[in-house]
Amino acid sequence: KVAIKGIERELICPACKELFTHPLILPCQHNVCHKCVKEILFAFEDSFADGGSESSNQSSPRIRVSASSMDRIDRINRSGIKRNSLTPRSTLFPCPSCQRDIDLGERGINGLFRNFTLETIVERYRQAARAAIAIMCDFCKPPPQESTKSCMDCSASYCNECFKIHHPWGTVKAQHEYVGPTTNFRPKILMCPEHEMERVNMYCEICRRPVCHLCKLGGGHANHRVTTMSTAYKTLKEKLSKDIEYLISKESQVKAHITQLDLLLKETECNSERAKQEASQSFEKLYHVLEEKKYAALRAIETSKNIRLEKLQTQVEEYQGLLENNGLVGYAQEVLKETDPSCFVQTAKQLHVRIQKATESLKSFRPAAETTFEDFVLDTAKQEDILGDLSFHSNGLEIPEINEDQSRMYNKALISWECPGKTDSADIYVLEYHKLDKEEETVTWQKTEVRGKNKVLSDLDDDSSYAFRVRGYKGSICSPWSREVIMRTPPAPVFSFLFDDKCGYNNEHLQLNPRRTSVESRAGFPLLLGSERLQVGCYTTLDYIIGDTGIAKGKHFWAFNVEAYSYLVKVGVVPSNKIQKLFHNTHDVTSPRYEQDSGHDSGSEDAFFDSSQPCTLVTLGMKKFFIPATPAAPKDPASRILPLPSCLGICLDCDRGRVGFYDAGRMKCLYECEVDCSGLMYPAFALMGGAAVHLEESVTATYREYHDDI
Repeated sequence: KVAIKGIERELICPACKELFTHPLILPCQHNVCHKCVKEILFAFEDSFADGGSESSNQSSPRIRVSASSMDRIDRINRSGIKRNSLTPRSTLFPCPSCQRDIDLGERGINGLFRNFTLETIVERYRQAARAAIAIMCDFCKPPPQESTKSCMDCSASYCNECFKIHHPWGTVKAQHEYVGPTTNFRPKILMCPEHEMERVNMYCEICRRPVCHLCKLGGGHANHRVTTMSTAYKTLKEKLSKDIEYLISKESQVKAHITQLDLLLKETECNSERAKQEASQSFEKLYHVLEEKKYAALRAIETSKNIRLEKLQTQVEEYQGLLENNGLVGYAQEVLKETDPSCFVQTAKQLHVRIQKATESLKSFRPAAETTFEDFVLDTAKQEDILGDLSFHSNGLEIPEINEDQSRMYNKALISWECPGKTDSADIYVLEYHKLDKEEETVTWQKTEVRGKNKVLSDLDDDSSYAFRVRGYKGSICSPWSREVIMRTPPAPVFSFLFDDKCGYNNEHLQLNPRRTSVESRAGFPLLLGSERLQVGCYTTLDYIIGDTGIAKGKHFWAFNVEAYSYLVKVGVVPSNKIQKLFHNTHDVTSPRYEQDSGHDSGSEDAFFDSSQPCTLVTLGMKKFFIPATPAAPKDPASRILPLPSCLGICLDCDRGRVGFYDAGRMKCLYECEVDCSGLMYPAFALMGGAAVHLEESVTATYREYHDDI
């Protein structure tokens, strides 16, 4: 006879940590109480309305939604799942056992089977654990008498007198099935949850659940491979019986492993104490400098010890469950007592998988944790100037380096790093950053943990410089800090727009990409035909294109890239009241008749040329940036020619009436001038010959270190 008390671990709900009450079988084959499923779904759905706030996690004192579950809720919120769609929706359920988000389908909780076999085993356990507690009659007048039998058809318990009254001889009720006193009333026939009037008579091998003939004919299992219930019952029972016999035959081996694990537990205790003593001695030598670090080191050792002890203890409990009349084996033996094929099949498949895993682990036994603490030896030979970062030996953990080429400062900050050896030796990285402020006497670093090799930050101030550094962690071992990298945020909030493909757009000379984020001038056959019609000495005109969104007030910044092969590009801003003039400007030509320099330095040509322009533009081309000739500009033309930055930015301040042109990589202003902001201001671009301009893409969630699989 199986010792019921030895299988208690198998009968505990992973959500409420109590014995199962009306357990439901999830699609992942794990069991959860019916009430717990409802409460978890309530907390899970409520988080979408509250944005995953902590208050939504307090809906029930019976369950606790773990931090990992809340992280998954936040990721689902960010993924943009629409809860009010008119199309059929599915219900996501965070399984507390496997920590995965399970799709319950359109029917949600109503599409789940009750695990009647597990319910029966739990009832046996309750009776064995509380044999002295009687089940009272449901129909006696107060005070109720102790029940002597329970009717499975009425789902009620009776004393002898009440049973005779409610089940009179010669009536239909007299034919009801009755058993000993119980609180577990299970249906005689397992019905399909999707087709409530149909009994399950087949087993879907794809979904691993019982189905009815309607599910196979036109339901969700129409194209799935199914087998008869009797065949599935026989096959699973044979496999389960054979695996249980194997585990029972290896009982001596299991006991030997448990003995070995007990020795490892003691050895881990001794080695951890020895490691703590050595760490304490090392800290005593440098007490005045290392006092604040001492507790952190001891805590790291203690944490590592506890984790190892927990793993080893869990392994001991798992192997104890492989003994006869205990844990998993005992639970499996109880399941074998099930005679109803439908109920047995829905329980046996998941149990068989667990038995197989236990069999595999038995064949390849390995302790779950190391017993040595060699990584927790302190190095006290280092100089005092690096004691602030003293930690356990990094054991070859590489120092990460921030990649300034891949890092970006735009609407958000994207900080990327890599290891010199191109190996991901760290489990987690810690990125720290702080704003450079001369007025602050002390530096306060802000910290964030990252599992990848990049991080998007969105809480930085505009027009500010920040210092960044990163270090890697592997367990409790950490690398030294990387070299600090200083980056500057844009001078104003980022302004988003696309190229306008309607207003003045010349599709014969210019070509837009489908997303309207890149424009290229095509110096091809149409341009040659146009040049053939022009007068001698007049080469061609500029082709203009503007942004599709205007700016009325405030300060804004946008960035773009100009291809290195570009011959001539002009960039700047244009007011709405001068857009028509921009696209019909007869002076905007490259021709000897409009050459600015006539041979003397009076500056009258420049004054005439500037006053005739409808917009404020600067000239780029041939890998150069040309500062406009103004009274404040250097007299020497060579001093007004700068190398073309890889990324250019424009900052428009409508309130002050000024526009600035920036090296967007360093956020350094190259040129600034006044501008008339009397109307809506639009970004403006002009291209001639072979040239291309690409708008800078915003930093979005695609750069996150986490890639959701929802």
